[in-house]
Amino acid sequence: MSKIKKPKHIAIAGNIGAGKTTLTQLLAKHFNWEPHFEDVVENPYLDDFYHQMERWSFNLQIYFLNSRFRQVLQIRQSGKNIIQDRTIYEDAHIFAPNLHAMGLMANRDYNNYTSLFELMEGLVGAPDLLIYLRSSIPNLVSQIHKRGRDYENSISIDYLSRLNERYEAWIQTYDKGKLVIIDVDDIDFVNNPEDLGNIINRIDAELNGLF
Repeated sequence: MSKIKKPKHIAIAGNIGAGKTTLTQLLAKHFNWEPHFEDVVENPYLDDFYHQMERWSFNLQIYFLNSRFRQVLQIRQSGKNIIQDRTIYEDAHIFAPNLHAMGLMANRDYNNYTSLFELMEGLVGAPDLLIYLRSSIPNLVSQIHKRGRDYENSISIDYLSRLNERYEAWIQTYDKGKLVIIDVDDIDFVNNPEDLGNIINRIDAELNGLF
C-alpha cells in the first residue's frame, strides 16, 4: 500500500521586483500547484503608504500580517500543494523593522506589531521549502519600472537597498526549513526555458531528497 504524501507548502521570498509573482505563476503551472498571491490590488493602504509612509506604515503592516496569517491558515487547511508569493516572515523580519529603523514606525507601534507576529508565528508552521530570489538593486529597479505599477514609482533606491540588506541578513540565519537561493540577475526564467528548468530541477531535488 503506497504511503499518502503530505501536501507541500512552497513559498517564494524576495525584494520588491525580484520576480516572485512571475515565478509563482510558472511553478504553479509546471507542478500543478495552487498559487496564493500577495494581495496588492485590494490592499486599501498601499497607495497611501507610498505617498506618506510614516502615517500609514503601521496600518499597512497590520493589514499584511492579517492577510498573510489568514493565507497560511488556509494553506494548512486546504490539503493541497500550494505555492505562496511572499511569506509572513518577510513582513516581520524585513519590512516592519526597516520602517522602524528609518523612523517611519513609532516604537509603540513596532512593539505592538512584533508582539502580534510572535503570537501568530507560534500558530503556523514554516513552508516545506523556501525559495529566495536574490537580486541586485539595478535589476530590481529595472523590473519595477518595467511592470509600471503607479504606487511603486515613488520607491527610492535607498529604501530598496535597506530592504536588500535586511533580506540578506535574514536569509543567512533562516533555519525553519529547506531553502533554495536563486540569483536572478543573470538568468531569465520567463524567456529562457533552460533557466526555468534549472530552477525546477533544484526544487525537485529538495522536495524529493534527490541529488
